[in-house]
Amino acid sequence: MIFSSLFFIFIFLPVSLAAYYLLPRKWRNLCLFAFSLVFYAWGEPVYVFLMLFTAVFDYAVGALLERFSGRPALRRAVLVFGICVNLGMLAWFKYAALFVSTANSIFSLSLPVPAAALPIGISFYTFESISYSVDIYRGEARAQGNLVDFGTYISFFPHLISGPIIQYKEMRAQLRGRAESMEHVTEGALRFLHGLFKKVLLANNLALIADKVQYFGNPTALSAWLGALAFTFQIYFDFSGYTDMAIGLGRMFGFVLPENFNMPYSAQSASDFWRRWHMTLGRWFRDYLYIPLGGNRCSTVRLVRNLAVVWVLTGFWHGSSWNFAVWGAYWGFLIICEKLFLQKWLDRIPVFFRWLYAFLAAVVGWVFFSYTDIQKACGVVAAMFGFSGGSDALGVYTLMTGMPVLLLAALFCTPYPARLVRWLGQKGRGGLVVRCTGMTILFLLSIAALVDNSYNPFLYFRF
Repeated sequence: MIFSSLFFIFIFLPVSLAAYYLLPRKWRNLCLFAFSLVFYAWGEPVYVFLMLFTAVFDYAVGALLERFSGRPALRRAVLVFGICVNLGMLAWFKYAALFVSTANSIFSLSLPVPAAALPIGISFYTFESISYSVDIYRGEARAQGNLVDFGTYISFFPHLISGPIIQYKEMRAQLRGRAESMEHVTEGALRFLHGLFKKVLLANNLALIADKVQYFGNPTALSAWLGALAFTFQIYFDFSGYTDMAIGLGRMFGFVLPENFNMPYSAQSASDFWRRWHMTLGRWFRDYLYIPLGGNRCSTVRLVRNLAVVWVLTGFWHGSSWNFAVWGAYWGFLIICEKLFLQKWLDRIPVFFRWLYAFLAAVVGWVFFSYTDIQKACGVVAAMFGFSGGSDALGVYTLMTGMPVLLLAALFCTPYPARLVRWLGQKGRGGLVVRCTGMTILFLLSIAALVDNSYNPFLYFRF
């Protein structure tokens, strides 16, 4: 089940909200836990047991960490065991097939390739489980004493399959008590509708352009740029739209979920881009890997090592294919260069050129992200910079048919639409009427698009 589906919007969400608010407050976490399991089991009835195992296992790990508070060696052993089990499950389901097939190819082996399907959202809830254990070990949070409350944290359906990644220490207080009101429901509904518009009307139409260019194989320069730009905008509106819906849903149930995007295509460097894109993932790697490795308070050699490790693993987190490792290494290389010397040069050039560098870096990076075949990705990048020939009929046709949605996507990557909404909010009753009318129109257009078209992909299902 995905948020941008008619069943979710008109059946699952109203029923879950009604049940939640009709129940006494003490039963509401149990209600959320139950509906979250139904939400997950709708698409993966078998793997719901894997999630239940994760919740029970990590709940026990947290209890042991607190129980052995005076025995550091034993606590460390429990923590390491808990992390290994969580990462072991992630590695088996997500990476075992890749590593075995790679070993077969390199060493001419015939090892059986595991065929386990990837459980949806396992990358997200595994990282949240690890944050729970580490936060308790560091003394930054107390162990959860209620299994239902902990299960709600792990399985909470608004952020279950696409984030944002919530660290336990920022969720614990909300599990025990949170503000719930009609105002919060209204705020959440508006945020949800904003995300629905981005996902259905922008991302889905941009996907048609990006998929068309990939389908026709070797593009010319114009086609390559159109396909790369379409995917650049598609993945932003797909993921940020889904995140907006998740944050809005959380608000409807009284939770404040962390922001995950901050105008990433306004960035002025590679480092700045990653401070704005998927912010909760970057924060997780910073808090639980980069800083423990030594962060930037170390020698230059160790700094380069730390950044290289973090960025290759960041790439691998996104998918079980070598192109994701290349994509992570690409960003790691740019950020290492900025840390060592490039940022000083960037600070001396005009803002426009800093933005152009960061945006082009993102566009080229998304090519390696979108093509699992690294050789094809290199061919597309070569075509983008003029190393291609042949007829450009596909590019001209794509430009003519896709230009409106590309221009609209570019506009909504800027802060101006948000400024317009804030300006309307300051205009009192008249502004409110205009805003509500606009959101109603966008909602009706989104629903019409869902009814009329079954093409509703979601990129982050595979992560």
